[in-house]
Amino acid sequence: MAVSAVLFGLALLTILTAHAFEQFGGYAPCPLCLQERYAYYFAVPAALIAFFATRSEAFGFTRLVLVLIAIGFVLNAALGVYHAGAEWKFWPGPETCAGGFDLNWGKEGIVDTPVIRCDEAPWHFLGLSFAGWNAVVSAGLALIAAYGAARRV
Repeated sequence: MAVSAVLFGLALLTILTAHAFEQFGGYAPCPLCLQERYAYYFAVPAALIAFFATRSEAFGFTRLVLVLIAIGFVLNAALGVYHAGAEWKFWPGPETCAGGFDLNWGKEGIVDTPVIRCDEAPWHFLGLSFAGWNAVVSAGLALIAAYGAARRV
């Protein structure tokens, strides 16, 4: 199986899981959470492009795309570590950590809009928050992409 196909599937599954937690689980993302999605929004179509480039034997281009995906996920893993560290109070989060929000208007005026903080983890599994799991998954995807870029196709 092509590395790009594995990257495509895992990145797509991860971002769909994040959206499912948001839509069905009621976990609204903070500003850092939204930034951590950018790597997936890049990687999903890029992995698809790399897959088709490999099939057409454009191996140099495939490697370039896989390197870019690996760099994106390394940076995303670092952002996830920063975010998780802010949640654990190891360091302060960004100044916008209190969460910006748009005012929502209802029939009775301003509707109560929750403020989503970057330094408070709403969920943990095996000791890791969403940000922590994002760091782990991003690091794994970076390794897979780097492996594919280094591999002789």
